[in-house]
Amino acid sequence: MIREIINGENISILLFFIGVYGVCARRNIFKTIMGLSIMQAGLILFFLSINASEDAVPPIGQDIMNAISVSDPVPQALMITAVVVGISTTAVSLTMFISLYHKYGTTNWNKVKMKRGELD
Repeated sequence: MIREIINGENISILLFFIGVYGVCARRNIFKTIMGLSIMQAGLILFFLSINASEDAVPPIGQDIMNAISVSDPVPQALMITAVVVGISTTAVSLTMFISLYHKYGTTNWNKVKMKRGELD
């Protein structure tokens, strides 16, 4: 029973909505960036676990001849690319955050907008 509830799909959906909460409920720039990273981790986990089966074998080696099901390597390759892009995006975002913090002295979105004159 509990094994059916705790699986990759459900954990990924939970991670995604934790990230959505971090983006929507917080005005801190750093927490927003981390919320986006958590959302991305949830999406990657979802795509990797959506068609996973316990009896699937890797698509390499001699076990392919005797296997009933072989795991698909395309989603895994795409998600490795997504991980690299996500890490790069997070690094650039954090670099921009540090620059913004040094320029305006705050981590709050609204205070930055007020200092720039964009928020009335």
